[in-house]
Amino acid sequence: MILTVTPNPALDLTWHVDRLTLGETHRADAGAARAGGKGINVARVAHAEGASVLAVATAGGRSGVEFAAELGASGVPHRLVPVVGATRQSVAIVDAHLGDTTVVNERGLNPSDPEWATLLGEVVDALPGARVLVISGSLPPGAPTTLLPLLIGTARDAGVPVIVDTSGPALLHAADAGASVLKPNAAELVEATGIADPVEGARSLIARGTDLVLLSLGARGMLAVTASDVLHARLDAPLAGNPTGAGDAAVAACAVLYADGIRDLETVLRRATAWSAAAVLMPFAGEISADWPALDERLVVAPFVPAVREERP
Repeated sequence: MILTVTPNPALDLTWHVDRLTLGETHRADAGAARAGGKGINVARVAHAEGASVLAVATAGGRSGVEFAAELGASGVPHRLVPVVGATRQSVAIVDAHLGDTTVVNERGLNPSDPEWATLLGEVVDALPGARVLVISGSLPPGAPTTLLPLLIGTARDAGVPVIVDTSGPALLHAADAGASVLKPNAAELVEATGIADPVEGARSLIARGTDLVLLSLGARGMLAVTASDVLHARLDAPLAGNPTGAGDAAVAACAVLYADGIRDLETVLRRATAWSAAAVLMPFAGEISADWPALDERLVVAPFVPAVREERP
């Protein structure tokens, strides 16, 4: 079973417009409201692909009621911890003309210490049946700095590998706590480490205690970095679509393989890149196209060669 934890879930609101113009009024067909947050999206993808999952998150306020109802209707197994603070909302506006997406994320409200303790208790109760723990998404402002290390340490003590997708100082805390896999994107890696070179930045996380860094490069594909190897996977041509769930699909792919005991670096990288690309083709985060095997066949996988900088005389 894949156990996911979403510390800062969101009610995702998505609208599709013909063309987004700043400062203008737009008309759109009825939007969609879905239970979201990165860990929820990971669980949706893995569940749809036949994996056993359990999604743990919080829910509160009127937005939390809608969040819980939609998640219940989705069929994804879950446990929600009631909290006083309202579940945040995330707004995605998909521009059909440009083929890109503008996202506005509320920061979220920090649960109380007893509410965090209840969430930790749900994780502890579920760990005996878990093959991998995924902790995915941002932390609400004011969240305890001990939260990620406590979750990671609890899973490690139970012999369960941990995959973490987060940003900022939390990314460093996850590396220090010994997360098995970290999945930042290029901007998040630079922000957390202060290192511009992607391989050096990833290796700095490995030096802190993680085993594998899956680094999203957007249209340029993905890197898999360990202490000894660096592999690069990319499609033969870029895709246009909605990239908001691409990273979550990559994490889901890694989680499914880890739950099956598969650790081969190229296998993990290929699946993560193919599922990430397949998510771009879908209208909502938490879904991947059934054509992902065809995308896998289009992947170019090779040792990473960094761009050569021209030196001025």
